[in-house]
Amino acid sequence: MGHGVRRPPPCGLPGPARPPPASRLPAFLRPPPQGSPWLVPARRGCCRAKRPPSPLPSAPWSTTPSSVRVLQPPRSPGAASCPCLAPSVLSFDISSLPAALKAGGSAWHPCYLLPQRDVTFVVGREQQKVFAHRCVLACRCQAFRGMLSQGPAGSEDSPSSIPPQGPFILGNVQPEVFLAVIEFLYTNSVTLNSHIALEVLTSSVEYGLQDLCKLCIKFIKDTLNVEQVCEALQAAVTYGQTDLQQHCLAFIEGCTAAVVRTQGFHELSDVVLARVLRSDRLAVDELDLVQAVREWAHVSSAVLERPVSEVAALPVQELRLPLLAPSELATLESQNQRDLLIPAESIAAAWRSHALKKGSGVPSHLCRPRRGTRPRDHHRHLDPHAK
Repeated sequence: MGHGVRRPPPCGLPGPARPPPASRLPAFLRPPPQGSPWLVPARRGCCRAKRPPSPLPSAPWSTTPSSVRVLQPPRSPGAASCPCLAPSVLSFDISSLPAALKAGGSAWHPCYLLPQRDVTFVVGREQQKVFAHRCVLACRCQAFRGMLSQGPAGSEDSPSSIPPQGPFILGNVQPEVFLAVIEFLYTNSVTLNSHIALEVLTSSVEYGLQDLCKLCIKFIKDTLNVEQVCEALQAAVTYGQTDLQQHCLAFIEGCTAAVVRTQGFHELSDVVLARVLRSDRLAVDELDLVQAVREWAHVSSAVLERPVSEVAALPVQELRLPLLAPSELATLESQNQRDLLIPAESIAAAWRSHALKKGSGVPSHLCRPRRGTRPRDHHRHLDPHAK
């Protein structure tokens, strides 16, 4: 009697243990019954899910608050043949997905019931390993499709000879952020907190995941606070998110005095700070705003190793010096001799407006009081409609 060839256990399984039969699996691991109202027959033996009411956009992965149903994705030109994605329906707890992706198939988890993970990422300075499926990533994200077709960094092998496990080194990404991106690709939902939301937004833009970007923006808008609003505004300007820009600016206008004392304000770029200073609705007096800009300039000068006058050239153009009283302007001129924050021409123009008792020779918006400007006697001369 001949000896049969014993097949090695799948990668990640402690051999020689075998998968338990479906009847012995916990209820949340078992496939749904044949008559489940969630499923309708599809051609070629596939399954489709009736879409339940959900605030998330429709996608091949339809979600409910406590579970996700993973279906065979539609074929796409870049991933026409995905033999790993056999027609199957799985139901599992979303909250345990990140742990399964890090576990690498060492435990019985519903994600493990998909074919064995065949790609590994080494993420962050911690060099944390994250395991995933090439087919899922390629079908869901064009950027991953290109990455996986080229092989690991520094590899000169052809795509057909790339080892299935990689690994792919992503040293400039936090593991928690990358796991959030992977979670979205698998479940069409994402778990966010205030510490990673902006980083996940950055990754969503880099990977071209528009739906994930929308979810991040919604979360950021719903949880915006004084400490993070400047960082959110900087990200919104950098990535061209106009809606988030307007929301952040309105938030800053409502609590300007608190915002200008935060670290995030001192880390704004000169372009973004100038955009903030153009607003008429800032709830802070002009003298306090000048001092805030001076502190910002000194921080930027130290970081960029450039003169204060150079780093502040753009923002100081938006300071409304004609609004200051003569005594305040004299004090400012004395301080300015030490750091040359404000060009002498701008201070001279402010003195001229006081001498002529009108705002001639000064751009009209620099003579317009902001919402938080304290009234001063000479302001009536700056108003062109005053009699």
